[in-house]
Amino acid sequence: MPILPDLFSRWLTAVLELLAALFIFALGVLALTAAVMYVTDRLQTQHAVRRNFPLIGRFRYAFERLGEFFRQYFFAMDREELPFNRAQRSWVYRAAKNLDNTVAFGSTEDIHRPGTVIFVSSLFPPLEQETTPTAPVTLGPLCRQPYTTAAIVNISAMSYGALSQPAARALSLGAAKAGCWLNTGEGGLAPAHLEGGCDVVFQIGTAKYGVRERDGSLSEARLRELAAIPQIRMFEIKLSQGAKPGKGGILPAVKVTPEIAAIRRIPAGQDSLSPNRHPDIDNLDDLLDQIARIRDITGKPVGFKTVIGSLDWLDELCQKVLHRGVESAPDFITVDSAEGGSGAAPMPLMDGVGMLLSDSLPGVVDRLTAWGLRERIRVIASGKLINPRGAAWALAVGADFVNSARGFMFALGCIQAMQCNKNTCPTGVTTHDPRLQRGLVPQDKAERVAHFARNMEKEIAMIAHSCGVPQPRALGRQHARMMVEHGRSVGLDELYPLPSPRAEVAQSARPAA
Repeated sequence: MPILPDLFSRWLTAVLELLAALFIFALGVLALTAAVMYVTDRLQTQHAVRRNFPLIGRFRYAFERLGEFFRQYFFAMDREELPFNRAQRSWVYRAAKNLDNTVAFGSTEDIHRPGTVIFVSSLFPPLEQETTPTAPVTLGPLCRQPYTTAAIVNISAMSYGALSQPAARALSLGAAKAGCWLNTGEGGLAPAHLEGGCDVVFQIGTAKYGVRERDGSLSEARLRELAAIPQIRMFEIKLSQGAKPGKGGILPAVKVTPEIAAIRRIPAGQDSLSPNRHPDIDNLDDLLDQIARIRDITGKPVGFKTVIGSLDWLDELCQKVLHRGVESAPDFITVDSAEGGSGAAPMPLMDGVGMLLSDSLPGVVDRLTAWGLRERIRVIASGKLINPRGAAWALAVGADFVNSARGFMFALGCIQAMQCNKNTCPTGVTTHDPRLQRGLVPQDKAERVAHFARNMEKEIAMIAHSCGVPQPRALGRQHARMMVEHGRSVGLDELYPLPSPRAEVAQSARPAA
């Protein structure tokens, strides 16, 4: 009988000796590694901190990296972070999950801060039975196939390639459920865009991905093929985008898979770089000619997207349109702004080029109004409009539609990890790593996309009703005010008074004697 305990005792002793040996070996390896790192740090000449504080200096880089995450979850207040603070993101997350979005006790927004927009409440808001559905708007009424939609909030341009396949599929499925459109971005049309059956806006970027000849020029044959797809309702010429006006798109080689390359009609495994502007559009006449060409080939509405840097060119554009005839006008203008985002952009352009939407959107609407083209050319506002208040402000100022990209990314599960350009997105939204994509289930996220769009529309309508109008598109500048200094506010109709028609427009509108 004593044999078994004796065997167990010897076995246990042997295991403990082995573990002790492994522990000593590990300590030795650790000490040797630390010694090598110490000597390396002392001898290297590129990093002053590591040279002066060998080994210990390496912790700086680890803490710098981890600091991004600790600040987001532990140290930043609800309204402190950029580009989107926790309060903004939390509203989107709750809306996407269709959860209760009420808050308690009081607002955490500093509503006294100059620039804050507040809405003018009505003494007698409409009763529920007095409200009406959102009015539909028609784009391209003079086209062979105009497009009419009642959706206010739509999915802004995000390229397939910058987005993962599961993300694009979820957006398509969700847009179909919500009844809004999906903009393809400049990366061409992918099967994922069509999977859900939603309305699609095909964007033509400076490299003309997905609609280009081998020499990079616009392919009319490919345009006809795209126009024959019923889901494609409009075409948008991208002149520039908010995060990088004056610079072309960047898709790192690691994201240019054979599938992406086939869709874009470019070589696989190489950086995908777009020109900083369309080589065949040198001026406003070229732009109007290109719009007319695409519209004639496709029979569908055609407009353009740009970041506004100056408003002066709009006068020249309107003059040329009136000279050619109103049928030559772009069917819509997508107004992007300095607040816009991107998967990859140089910091100087992202931080400091282009007008803010608060400045550019009223200016564009006013110029079109002054030239009598406001009803002919529809205005789409884009740039950081992920919450109902911002979208309602855009409608009040004069926009017909609101496009959001990052709002829908948050609905997909984005946590603002700021890794869109590294193929390491932890939520699978902007990566082609199959392991990370696995976390994003399109059927599940499609529901969240639809919930976000519906709840945006619902709460925009709630603001409109509070202002005393029956539906969101009845909002005007008289329904909102902007805080200025000393706790005072100024009505948007005073801050941005709508202009009277220009003399030449008024003259042409007079009936003949």
